[in-house]
Amino acid sequence: MTGSNVLQKLYQWCEERIKWQGLLEFMKNKKVPVHNHSVWYYGGNILITFFLIQVVTGIALLFYYQPTPETAYESVRAIILETRFGWLIRSLHSWSASLMVATAFVHLFSTFFLKAYRNPRELTWMSGMLMFFAILGFGFSGYLLPWNELSYFATKVGTGIAGQTPFVGTYLKFFLRGGEEVGAATLSRFFAFHVCVLPMGLAALLAIHLILIQVHGLSVPVSLEEKKDKLKSVAFFPDFVLRECAVSCLMIAVVVSLSVLFPWELGKKADPFLATPSGIQPEWYFLFMFQALQMIPAKLGFLEGEKVGILFFILGFAFMLFVPAIDRQAEKGKKSPLFTWLGVLIGMFVVGMTLMSMIANR
Repeated sequence: MTGSNVLQKLYQWCEERIKWQGLLEFMKNKKVPVHNHSVWYYGGNILITFFLIQVVTGIALLFYYQPTPETAYESVRAIILETRFGWLIRSLHSWSASLMVATAFVHLFSTFFLKAYRNPRELTWMSGMLMFFAILGFGFSGYLLPWNELSYFATKVGTGIAGQTPFVGTYLKFFLRGGEEVGAATLSRFFAFHVCVLPMGLAALLAIHLILIQVHGLSVPVSLEEKKDKLKSVAFFPDFVLRECAVSCLMIAVVVSLSVLFPWELGKKADPFLATPSGIQPEWYFLFMFQALQMIPAKLGFLEGEKVGILFFILGFAFMLFVPAIDRQAEKGKKSPLFTWLGVLIGMFVVGMTLMSMIANR
């Protein structure tokens, strides 16, 4: 039996069980609209690329990482100094995590301004927002795992802020820490969230999100809605898929270059008996909240300023999650300048607070 006959039989065997010919036909018939804003369609693909890098490098790190206060720092140090290419794997994991959060912010605002949440894509938007929250959860839970000085005290500050949440703050703080203080139970819980709970949740949300995109297709800007049938388009497969593969390769090259040129530092081992050093702050994607909470007075009338600030952020996130139900103009397929300006103000607030915090703590 020749090699071609073997491949033909294998193809036939797979076709009878997977029916991938029908899937290929579906992908070939699917069209992607081409217009001035088509570049934003690649945001989801870039996010998936970074997520896959996270999964692959995270699994590699799992073979060596030991999640206890006594061994966490030493195990990461051994990965960097003793394990072959361990420094590169850790840098790839850390850089891709940071870039994934940055891409999530860009993708969030691009879809917001294009009103991609309008009917019938409300659930697509909401599943995307839940993925955004999960990505932030990845950043928060993974930050503590190296058990270095910066991550330990930043987690202590972060969980302390969570403890100021109105009504449930005390319970939330205890749940996150696993006790009154940041310690072994905290590290164990954050590790479980980072490698088990959040990956499964994000994978499930991603599957739902992709199914919804296949059902409803890619959105076009409101200004092009009436003439979307006349827009140019390209076949999803193989044309658009090949372009996405090229973008993915470019993103991988960027991550590898950053990891080689700027290896992720480990810092000093955490000492829980030391006082919180000055200048401790969370990762850059939480700086806008951190800075805003610092600027709020301790008392606003008879209310605690920090609790008011946290309530403000909760309402802000709830607004973003349920904006499809609030923006009635977009639901009707019309422009909604008010929500566009609200998006601009939110973006300026996030960027402004982040830069202010970076400058203040230089």
